[in-house]
Amino acid sequence: MILERRLQTDLEDRLAHQPAVVLLGPRQVGKTTLARATAAARGPRAVYLDLENDVDLRRLDDAEAFVNAHADQLIVVDEIHRAPGLFPQLRGFIDRFRRQGRQAGHFLLLGSAALDLMRQSSESLAGRVSYLELVGLDVLEAQGVAPQAVRWSRGGFPGSLLAANDRASFRWRKDFIRSYLERDIPVFAPRLPAATLGRLWTMLAHAQGAPLNSARLAASLAVSAPAVGRYIDLLTDLLLVRRLAPWAGNVGKRLVKSPKLYLRDSGIAHALLELPGWDDVVGHPIAGASWEGFVIENLIAAAGDSRQPFFYRTADGAEIDLVFERGGQIELAVEIKLSSAPSVSKGFYLACEAIRPKAAFVVHGGDAAWPTTGGVQALPLAHMMRHLIETA
Repeated sequence: MILERRLQTDLEDRLAHQPAVVLLGPRQVGKTTLARATAAARGPRAVYLDLENDVDLRRLDDAEAFVNAHADQLIVVDEIHRAPGLFPQLRGFIDRFRRQGRQAGHFLLLGSAALDLMRQSSESLAGRVSYLELVGLDVLEAQGVAPQAVRWSRGGFPGSLLAANDRASFRWRKDFIRSYLERDIPVFAPRLPAATLGRLWTMLAHAQGAPLNSARLAASLAVSAPAVGRYIDLLTDLLLVRRLAPWAGNVGKRLVKSPKLYLRDSGIAHALLELPGWDDVVGHPIAGASWEGFVIENLIAAAGDSRQPFFYRTADGAEIDLVFERGGQIELAVEIKLSSAPSVSKGFYLACEAIRPKAAFVVHGGDAAWPTTGGVQALPLAHMMRHLIETA
């Protein structure tokens, strides 16, 4: 499990160099498991609080006294959004520890709302906090427990991927969706109607990878375009939707400026579309777009923090599904094809001529690797992920 080990190592490295680490990810993705393992490895040198437990929440009524009592331990706080007033206090604790010569490894904070947590923590903890995002099990991590086709159809949430059969997996995913709409949405956005948000979530699953058209979505939902923007912001904040930005470099072309939207977990997208298993997915018109979103999410997970993902598209049809930029330079261009024997599109070649990436690839649904014309390398998804990890 290459990325899982790297993630665990990454977390330990951040705790060794930063006073606070915020571990971000949607519910049920494994944040708590990772945090508990991190705390357990320290034994008595760590204390764990789950703020969904009222007893643990009350222990922070006097945060000053609690932190003083555990000053020599790693304090892990799960569901940190339930104690929003804690962030301003953490700055004082960290600064006091620094004056005492203790520079790192004081707080591990877990949450499901990325933008809100980042806003709260950055306002109070600028220069004192590191962010680490935890996503579902990717293709490499799942190799020992599930084939790629199963990982694609069920998604990466452990409860879905590791279910006994497709029926149990589908039921888990439907319960996950219902839980978010009935429980989490009212907590994070009490003024947003959960039913409308659920309809939008389903519409985005049908339009996987389509450029954002707020006016059309608003008309379908009978709400305003600004309201659609707020709904999408929330789904993005909860790490359920990815807003992939267009590359906007100066190449003398008329570029598409609207972001593309992808549901980040393929299994959740399929559950919203009532597609329980792989046979249902590959027989559905969404299969190609779903595969594209699945590949993009896995490649971004493998690419590392130093690479920034974009897509490239011009008004005359030249297009690259995924572009990685590093250090202000276009490093990689990736075309994505579900076919195991793909042909590279003319639009991809034209786009590569315009932006001149250092390397170009077509990632396909098969198992073989081979060079194609124009210096483009055809690779299976797992091969491309390993390449990104090795060159991170």
